Amino acid sequence: MLAHLLRVPRAEVFFTEKVILPETVTVFEGFISRRLQREPLSYILGEHEFWSLPFKVNSDVLIPRPETENLIEICLQVVRAGDEKFCGHILDLGTGSGVIAIVLAKELPGGSVVAVDLSYPALCLARKNSKTHQVIKQLSFVQSDWLGGLVTKPVFDLVVTNPPYIEHDVLSTLQPEISFEPQLALDGGSRGIEMFQYFGRHIFSILKPGGWFFMEIGADQAESVIQLFSGEKFVNLNIFDDYAGLPRVFQARKPRNL
Repeated sequence: MLAHLLRVPRAEVFFTEKVILPETVTVFEGFISRRLQREPLSYILGEHEFWSLPFKVNSDVLIPRPETENLIEICLQVVRAGDEKFCGHILDLGTGSGVIAIVLAKELPGGSVVAVDLSYPALCLARKNSKTHQVIKQLSFVQSDWLGGLVTKPVFDLVVTNPPYIEHDVLSTLQPEISFEPQLALDGGSRGIEMFQYFGRHIFSILKPGGWFFMEIGADQAESVIQLFSGEKFVNLNIFDDYAGLPRVFQARKPRNL
């Protein structure tokens, strides 16, 4: 926190003698007070690193986590394996601070991205982040309750989402920092799979033939999501592990002949 306020590398705080102005001390004490209340450090600083890039964050959006970096890595590996010069239409559902949409725009410069979120403040923040990372021309922002504001037509080559997937009763048992984050973006209903059921019913209709769907899931939800998407609609159903070896990313594809 002090390094952030002094605008110096973190290591410099430990070996450099520096006079700190009284107003800086006051702000620093405020930071400490907020952290003692278990407010997440990223909210206090207003910034979080993701994909080795700085993103503005606040209490209107989730703090990006390594599991979501893993989601993007797997998505890029699969898409690039089939098309190194991908230039299709991408949909990011529940964009929050915009990390998924922005990273995909940077990594797939030929693609165009629609970023959807119900929260207008979240969309404003995502737009600011897209300007910072110079991809705003590739992005469109839509305020919508998931797919409710989109035309139900097969227009997307790639749909990616990190939906709420924590069981409602479990939320109150998690570390105190979680209570500062938007609960709407975390609460997955009584079993944590409410959004999986929704996507299982509706994602097919907006994917182009051969289009991909990638979704972050809870470590104990692999079997449930496979069951929900099994049948005649989707192919290439797969679950990928995260960095800790836990099931974390779900993949499905719309058949090319539909």
